[in-house]
Amino acid sequence: MKSEMSVGRPLLGPAADFDSVRARFRWPDLVRFNIAHVCCDAYADAEPNRPAVIEVGAGFVQSVLTYGALRKEADKLAHALVKAGIRAGDRVAILLPQGRHVPIAHMAIYKIGAIALPLAALFGADALAYRLADSGARLVLTDATGAAKLAPLRAGAPALEQVVSADGDGDGAIAWARFVEDMPTRFATIDSAGDDPALMIYTSGTTGQPKGALHAQRVLIGHLPGVEMSHDLAPQPGDRFWTPADWAWAGGLLNILLPGLYFGVPVVAWAFQKFDPEASFAMMSALQVRNAFIPPTGLRLMRTVENPAKRFGMPLRTLGSGGEALGTPTFEWGREVLGLPINEFYGQTECNLVLASSHALGVARAGMIGKPVPGHEVAVIREDGSRAAIGERGQIAIRRPDPVMFLGYWNKPEATAEKFIGDWMTTGDQGAVDEDGYIGFTGRDDDLITSSGYRIGPVEIEDCLIKHPAVALAAVIGKPDPVRTEIVTAFLVLKPGFAPGKALEDEVRLFVRERLSAHEYPREIHFIDEMPLTTTGKIIRRILRDQVS
Repeated sequence: MKSEMSVGRPLLGPAADFDSVRARFRWPDLVRFNIAHVCCDAYADAEPNRPAVIEVGAGFVQSVLTYGALRKEADKLAHALVKAGIRAGDRVAILLPQGRHVPIAHMAIYKIGAIALPLAALFGADALAYRLADSGARLVLTDATGAAKLAPLRAGAPALEQVVSADGDGDGAIAWARFVEDMPTRFATIDSAGDDPALMIYTSGTTGQPKGALHAQRVLIGHLPGVEMSHDLAPQPGDRFWTPADWAWAGGLLNILLPGLYFGVPVVAWAFQKFDPEASFAMMSALQVRNAFIPPTGLRLMRTVENPAKRFGMPLRTLGSGGEALGTPTFEWGREVLGLPINEFYGQTECNLVLASSHALGVARAGMIGKPVPGHEVAVIREDGSRAAIGERGQIAIRRPDPVMFLGYWNKPEATAEKFIGDWMTTGDQGAVDEDGYIGFTGRDDDLITSSGYRIGPVEIEDCLIKHPAVALAAVIGKPDPVRTEIVTAFLVLKPGFAPGKALEDEVRLFVRERLSAHEYPREIHFIDEMPLTTTGKIIRRILRDQVS
């Protein structure tokens, strides 16, 4: 098939300033579109030896997957999937860490018109069982670790017919090499429509059961303006992408991996068990990573590393962050310690990368996410769907139609309908617009704290808490209280060298009271060893609430 758009071409084009870029922006024709064509086939035809993915092994040894090899392996897998009975619309799960098998799997699935279902390698049994059963996935592409996890779950997933493991036979899985053995090395990518379903990513489930957000082939193109903006007009010569975020998450897959493949920018794949801030600095230096997306929690951990630029060098050209509020201290740390601004961006699994900052376009303000990315209409609205006034708190929302917006929740039409107020897709995130058009995040609807008649957002308090020299990570919730309705309760992970105690507790409490207000300081403080996080790095406040309810 042939796409109507020029493969690899940036959508923002040459830029002088943000307003002019936004004014002239137009989406390309997406009537006929397939992700595998623009991310694999076109480059394999034109530049088969061009690096697509650079795998990082022990000692930072590199192994390169070229576009030619990517297409060959994807085409063999596509034939094998069809032979196994997988058809357009069937769900094929991908349970793999960062590495070459992930893009091979995605390209093969898109080529045949099936629906890719990324599953995080760190998911436990309950999370996997729920997603497999709810999605009706027919086949899983995984490794030995994944196969072992899946073996006892298959009885609860009646639609699951086959498990294929990159590490060979075992635990009921067939070896990937045997699965694709003797398959032809060329497969004709289907002529799909831009609105055809291609990808389903489950919401992170900070509250309630996760829902499968079904996306169309066009979702990749919907991400590109935000990627270009948050990485200061990427792609630029020498750019090289990396993120520690799991490629099963929208942030890892759609902010880094697929855009990198589309732009022809090499993507670094580095599989690890636990995020290590010092090792991350060392790897970026060794691999000369030029463009990184690191969620705020990871950046806060990296703030604990002393003199990173002097010790490791600083190859980065751009540093983007999103997934939760960045906060002023981390923003300023990037500028002062790393010597480059952190471009914050915002979106949800259902409609990602719609707000962004960009130093190159003059869009950067501490404490604010940024401005609506060209091509997306984003506003702060009231409960009736009308736009909030400047400075008025309301709900961040995105107007449909929008190519990055989901098709709907899998088998949940009522939940899909409830996501909208008229043509506004609601996010559940509270924010406000300032006089210059910047949108700031103040908290989730369900995170708001009601105390003594005040409505308190946790973000400002968390922002203040991590300014304290002893605090590495902070989370704030409301604890039920018979007098005040709720009291502000903080959970803190301390930096190395600091010990919990009454004196530190009082010091932290006074620190916040003096900097914010008497009604916002934490009346209760808990010191914890580890913050409960989703696989995307977001704080699971539900677990913290359960500890004090």
